[in-house]
Amino acid sequence: MKNWKKILLAVFVLILGVGLAACGSKNKKEASQDLKELKVQFVPSSQADTMEAKAKPLAKLLSKELGIPVKVSVSTDYNTIVEAMGSKQVDVGLLPPDAYVMAHKQNGTKVLLQAQRYKIVQPGGKNSNELVDKYRSMIVVKKGSNIKSIKDLKGKKIAVQDTTSASGYIFPAVELMNKGININKDGIKTVQVKGHDQGIMSVLNGDTDAAFVFEDARNIVKKDVPDVMNKVEPIYFTKPIPNDTVSVRKDISLEWQKKIQNAFIKIAKTKDGHKIISEIYSHEGYKKSKDSNFDLIRQYSNDAKKLTK
Repeated sequence: MKNWKKILLAVFVLILGVGLAACGSKNKKEASQDLKELKVQFVPSSQADTMEAKAKPLAKLLSKELGIPVKVSVSTDYNTIVEAMGSKQVDVGLLPPDAYVMAHKQNGTKVLLQAQRYKIVQPGGKNSNELVDKYRSMIVVKKGSNIKSIKDLKGKKIAVQDTTSASGYIFPAVELMNKGININKDGIKTVQVKGHDQGIMSVLNGDTDAAFVFEDARNIVKKDVPDVMNKVEPIYFTKPIPNDTVSVRKDISLEWQKKIQNAFIKIAKTKDGHKIISEIYSHEGYKKSKDSNFDLIRQYSNDAKKLTK
């Protein structure tokens, strides 16, 4: 009788184990299918009104690679994307480094890729053949002005981007502070503009004396101002800044993270895909990334807080 009880108990344990294994397999399968549609959002470095139409073909290419519908949209504010990713309204954000750091801190956003761009050669601001995952910010002035060095910025009007922008505010502002120039003091007036192209134009049109922009933002206004290189010139370059990211909300499964990662890398290597990412965000390709690559951004962001004290 005791032997029968042992046999029945063993059979019960075996059946229970098989059932739990099947359940685990099912849950794992369900986790890998947590995306039925992918929502991608970004903020363009130039005027947003023409960018949404250019971004639509990217949705088609991503959809083909991933096998699910993809919607690509444009936002005019990085904070909006960060909040949307936290509330699961956006799955993938093409975030600049500062916005990524904010998103990672606030809602655990994960970085998948860093954008690659051609290294800029100065003087002249031309692209080299070398792809890099970092870039610099620069301070530009109108050629022929009386501003020859950063010391001459005291008492002047400077066009800047949002205070969370690495190249449009944080890096140049912190490096100026470290050299004894506080952009919130020293008679300096900052004017916030939307887009680095607008920063260049504000200097060109005489609305501001200088602008904080990425290197070399003059290239994005060449179509409208062919001789901009001769009219606007840099007087200062910052330390290298990590390039923009392709980031995902924290609860995207590892399987889908890899799919998204591989899709962007593959699309960037195709003729049509490369043209799209180059037009909408000046990206030339993508490489895998990790969170520690952005520790420098955290350091500069902390230093930037001293500017308001």
